[in-house]
Amino acid sequence: MRETLITGSVHGTHDHGGERDRRDQRDRRRAREFEAYVAGAGGRLLHAAALLTGEPPGHAPEAEQLLVTALARTYAGWHGLRGEDPYDHSRQELVLLYHNTGWRYRRSRGGLLGPLSPQERLVVVLRLHEGIAEQQVAALLGLPLERVHALCLRGMATVLSTPRTPEPPDHPWWHPRRRPRQPVAP
Repeated sequence: MRETLITGSVHGTHDHGGERDRRDQRDRRRAREFEAYVAGAGGRLLHAAALLTGEPPGHAPEAEQLLVTALARTYAGWHGLRGEDPYDHSRQELVLLYHNTGWRYRRSRGGLLGPLSPQERLVVVLRLHEGIAEQQVAALLGLPLERVHALCLRGMATVLSTPRTPEPPDHPWWHPRRRPRQPVAP
């Protein structure tokens, strides 16, 4: 009995309290690291997600859902990212989720890239917003290099040829009769 009090073991059973404490500390540290990462990278990832879904900034519920799912997957593999860039991992999760569900985003939702097809949007965002080389985009999406190049060119041609419409009237600052103030002459 005295041995049990000193070593905490009886017939091969061990007190795992210390191990549990270390695991809890590791989990808390992991959560803090992830929260700091999301605070720093979340805005840029949300912007990329809104461009992908074709939703306008400020009203992008589908982009938010896409991002939450991508971040949940990133968090699930957080401990295995040793030495890897978590932003690259999150972006890859976001891209794969979008790529697998792109059919949901066919109709335009009023965003800048809304007129593009889902595949054009994906290539334009990766190439121009994220700055990823064509070869890397082709490898990530499993497409020939020529196809990635053509999608990017066609997407940009569509964006540049689409007439811009004024902001909708539900913005508080918008009024059809509002004109810029002219400076008063002295």
